Amino acid sequence: MITLGIDIGGSGIKGALVDTEKGEMVTDRLRIPTPQPAKPQAVIGVLKEIVDHFEYSGPIGVGIPAIVIKGVTHSAANIDDDWIGYASQQAMAEATGCPVVLGNDADVAGLAEMRFGAGQGQLGTVMIFTLGTGIGSAVFVNGRFLPNTELGHLYLRNMKRDAEDYAAERIRDEKNLSWKQWGKRLNTYFQHIEFLFSPELIIIGGGISKKHDEFLPYIKTRATIVPAELRNEAGIVGAAVLAAESS
Repeated sequence: MITLGIDIGGSGIKGALVDTEKGEMVTDRLRIPTPQPAKPQAVIGVLKEIVDHFEYSGPIGVGIPAIVIKGVTHSAANIDDDWIGYASQQAMAEATGCPVVLGNDADVAGLAEMRFGAGQGQLGTVMIFTLGTGIGSAVFVNGRFLPNTELGHLYLRNMKRDAEDYAAERIRDEKNLSWKQWGKRLNTYFQHIEFLFSPELIIIGGGISKKHDEFLPYIKTRATIVPAELRNEAGIVGAAVLAAESS
């Protein structure tokens, strides 16, 4: 099934048509900068622009950096606080004229990676983390996922801050950290994750995963830790799969 997937990020909103049976994009990805401030109506206007660009009519899957329960967003990570308590899925459907299935951005990226990428066929506890403006997380146990985990907001007591304010890829850029310096920060975070959850496999996603050779050597975990295979396409692919399977 060819389905439109859209990934809302803190810096860019990306969309493409996806073959949800193969887990592959069948068009080039369209990326539009995220409006600043990223208020609901402005972001939804970009979604409508993406739908019009692809001349698309059908179910749309959307990943958003927020807790999503029954189509309502209950947090706002790296987007505007106006999303909190907002009936986002309904508003997106009304604006685009298409049925919309809305999910947490890391959850849908994790779904794609488990279905078509590095997590394919993996049992036990698998955790996927997307490193970008923030840190997104997805947790799967024997292929079934626990939604809305938001583990990027774990408080690192020794660092006196949230994990994503210490180790997100954005922080590497802002503080001009070397790969080694950033890798050691990631090591602190992932060792804490391992102590709390004891996963068998950790998958690192986001666009930065294509440079995994630069920072993975500094992360020492008992669990196997690998780069995502779908990389920055996972959010789009996973959103499309979520929509296709819900329609």
